Amino acid sequence: MAAGYLEILRARHAARLLTGTLVGRLPNATAAIALVLFVRAEGGTYSLAGALAAVYGVANAVGQPVLGRLVDLYGQPRVQLPASVLSALAMTAFAFSGTDPLPVAYCTVAAAGLFTPPLEGGLRALWPSVLRREEQVHTAYAMDAVAQEVMFTVGPLLVTLCVSLWSERAALLVLNVVGVLGALSVVVSPPSRAWRSAPREAHWLGALRSPGLLVLLGAFLFVGIALGSITVASVPYADAHGGDAVYGWLMAALGLGALVGGSVYGARQWSGTPERRLRILVALLAVCYLPLLLMPGAVAMVLLTVVSGVFLAPCIACAFIIVDRHAPRGTVTEAFSWLVTTFTVGASVGTGLAGPVVQAGGALWGFALPGVAGAVSLLVLLATGRVLAAPVRSGVVAASSENDPNRAAEPRFSSGDRA
Repeated sequence: MAAGYLEILRARHAARLLTGTLVGRLPNATAAIALVLFVRAEGGTYSLAGALAAVYGVANAVGQPVLGRLVDLYGQPRVQLPASVLSALAMTAFAFSGTDPLPVAYCTVAAAGLFTPPLEGGLRALWPSVLRREEQVHTAYAMDAVAQEVMFTVGPLLVTLCVSLWSERAALLVLNVVGVLGALSVVVSPPSRAWRSAPREAHWLGALRSPGLLVLLGAFLFVGIALGSITVASVPYADAHGGDAVYGWLMAALGLGALVGGSVYGARQWSGTPERRLRILVALLAVCYLPLLLMPGAVAMVLLTVVSGVFLAPCIACAFIIVDRHAPRGTVTEAFSWLVTTFTVGASVGTGLAGPVVQAGGALWGFALPGVAGAVSLLVLLATGRVLAAPVRSGVVAASSENDPNRAAEPRFSSGDRA
């Protein structure tokens, strides 16, 4: 299973780009918990902490596609590094000003979220210029999805470590400085400096003028809702079965399931079109949410939660390939950033919906939401099958092939059946 991933990491610049991107995204991955801990240390309420975290998330969702479009227009170094520095400076200003006055706190947190660099979309745009074969690029997408699960598991642990060693303020400062260093490592690399997006047609909608991409975003909004609702539904269940420790195990189990599923998915080549495969993966994702309704004892529930997360990373990895196939020419970073934004917004909507649902019907109704959201996502994909089956072009691959002189003599990857 690991052979495919090791082959990717042995490629020149691959390990550096993956590591730099993950390190550069640490401030984003840890923002919610770092903000909550800092606000509580300053004497603020949980309501204020939640509001500031929500402001950060909304600003981040707005900023990702905007900055992604700028990357497509002006290249990675001229956008990614300045954005990373501005985001870190805004969070530094918040760390020293605190929660009083409130308008300053909201503005600085919003700026930190807005200027979070689109490193995630940028990395996916770089893979074809680093790897030699199409199947390697698709394996790299799967490895990227797996690495995200590792980052979102390790990130909160780093926050608590910084807090225990120094303070909540130091955690904010250290993680943002580390994030800038990660972004710097990426943008000074030869692939990042050499990368240029393909020429694009001037259009105010940018990547969103692709019908296939809009379908994918609509489907993934509901996948995000499913994930967000689980995090809330697990709270009352944990309260009745052991408290915070059980909740922690459930969240870790969700990440472990995605980690295992993504690792297995990326370890082999798959036949058939990725659009058809995504429908199968989303159907399996929805089905695996249903056993959560049984709500057995804590140990069995943790195992069921592992199963519920198994198809999440494969769905995300498959979606990366479809974004590549449907992104209009010259909009690849923006298109990937829209997927990140949609998934993030969906998760936020899921947490918001699950709150009143759990309040009205308890954990059982809360655990029904992921299955329903997964089913709706599948219905979106089934109802728009013809639209999704007509790719615009091979976005990432075509762009990288045109801009890499070392690959000029090679045939371009097709948007064919192997993924």
